Amino acid sequence: MNLKDLQNTFHKELDHLYGKEEVDSFFFMLVESYYKVSRLQLAMEPQFSVENYKAILDALELLKKHQPIQYILGYTEFYGLPFKVNEHTLIPRPETEELVAWILNHQPITTNHQLRILDIGTGSGCIAITLAKHLPNAKVYGLDISYNALKIAKENAGLNKVRVELIEADILNPETWNSEFKDLNFDIIVSNPPYVREQEKQHMKLNVLDNEPHLALFVKDEDPLLFYKAITRLAIDKLSKNGRLFFEINEYLGKDMIQLLVKSQFSNIELKQDMFKKDRMIKGVWNNDFRK
Repeated sequence: MNLKDLQNTFHKELDHLYGKEEVDSFFFMLVESYYKVSRLQLAMEPQFSVENYKAILDALELLKKHQPIQYILGYTEFYGLPFKVNEHTLIPRPETEELVAWILNHQPITTNHQLRILDIGTGSGCIAITLAKHLPNAKVYGLDISYNALKIAKENAGLNKVRVELIEADILNPETWNSEFKDLNFDIIVSNPPYVREQEKQHMKLNVLDNEPHLALFVKDEDPLLFYKAITRLAIDKLSKNGRLFFEINEYLGKDMIQLLVKSQFSNIELKQDMFKKDRMIKGVWNNDFRK
């Protein structure tokens, strides 16, 4: 069977689910991964044939069941770096790349001070590892409640040749992290915690809803800021003077997040929109010696 025939099969089976352009994207990603054939090479040799096409047909069946292409391949790209992903980790989004860029843009060009950075809910490690890669003098920590997610984060740190201290702890239970951070303060705390309310499930795509870990996605309707409150309390206790707190947030809760940081006595609070013009990030600076 040649790859052109396989591509036609993909369109026949998947166009009604994803649309022609996205199906082409899936197909070319799979062909490059499985057969090391680039999109350009396939365009020049449309009758390129392969002998073993079971793997790509298996991938087709998984796509028909709405499994994300990143889980099928077992990896994705974030901020130009490779990351392994599986059902225990969220698939990194472009909006989170924007959050990382925002953090990096706030760093001085040169500094003699070794930054300490804490990423809460690190998952695949994409935020922590990318910051470690771009800030090689920083000491970076990644915290997550999921042992299986931390296993992937450890592999990703090795894959990208950086050192990140990974900690298994529950941010909602101070007893599990107090001892880890007893003598530590941080210059930057960042988190992309669960922020999708249960009521928003009905608007989500099946490939996300049926595959990505709900533990990392959802929060109860009655307390949508649960994780933000807990992380803010930790930040008050563990940020150094003029330390910065960065969050990725639910687009509908920007005003609530501003109120939370104002009430917690953060200053220089800035709400930032993502590329889709949605309230998606917020920053606050801790410059108060008062500790709750």
